[in-house]
Amino acid sequence: MTREDDRELLKAAYEAWESEKWPLAGELLERLARRHPDHPRAGVWWYDAALAYKFLRNWAKAYELGREAAARADPNAQDPAFWNLGIAATIMEDWETARAAWRGFGLTVPDGDGEIVADFGVTPIRLDPAGTGEVVWAQRLCPARARVLNVPTPESGRRFGEVVVHDGAPNGEREVNGQAYSVFDELLLFRASTLPTTTVEVTAATPEDVRALAELFDEHGYAAEPASGVRIICSCCSEGSVRQDRDHQVGGGQQVNVAAPVDEVPRLLDGWCAAAPTVRSWAFPATT
Repeated sequence: MTREDDRELLKAAYEAWESEKWPLAGELLERLARRHPDHPRAGVWWYDAALAYKFLRNWAKAYELGREAAARADPNAQDPAFWNLGIAATIMEDWETARAAWRGFGLTVPDGDGEIVADFGVTPIRLDPAGTGEVVWAQRLCPARARVLNVPTPESGRRFGEVVVHDGAPNGEREVNGQAYSVFDELLLFRASTLPTTTVEVTAATPEDVRALAELFDEHGYAAEPASGVRIICSCCSEGSVRQDRDHQVGGGQQVNVAAPVDEVPRLLDGWCAAAPTVRSWAFPATT
């Protein structure tokens, strides 16, 4: 092939990129990188090709090409090639490569051969960004995975306790007590939760009664999410900066979504009522 052919290939690859024709962009950039693996720009071509397949959610291909990009990246410069490889390797459950990628980016991860599980703090995650786009709080287990701590609304079809893989680029912000937390978009469901969501109607005299209900379920490894904790906002606002109150419970009658085995729900709610029978009650919603 002539140098003119290479220029045409490069031009076609990035025209496809600008048009978001990711399959074509990925294919052409990979072809160019394989043709000239020692070119000074080869690392960029590998990275962009891997990124195109990431956009396509073709994780096997993003992993394959991401390894090539990371092999040419500077481990002392927080090169994004390491981050994208870390995501793809996590999804492929190649934990050795994931650890190497995170460390190449400059992060500290625990030693070991298996799944990375550590405390990377809490963060808001936008579940199903192309669908319901519900933002929940989650405990980060590694730089790319988090366990959902809220009880998602039943309409979302999602569950408390599931583990998701999330992107590394922030898409919005939540402010709680003056501290800002970046919102990350979910990339895929990594591990489903076995805990179903049940909706009940409760009456509680004070916010403290509602808080006691949430704490009771939490003590048993489950969760309860009162309606007062759910705030519906448009997608544009969701991707901006949103201020949240840490204590959002209110008293009175309201619906509560609980995540627990179905046979455990009445027992726990009866126990909650028994602690203050004159001001607490619950029932399943009436069916029509």
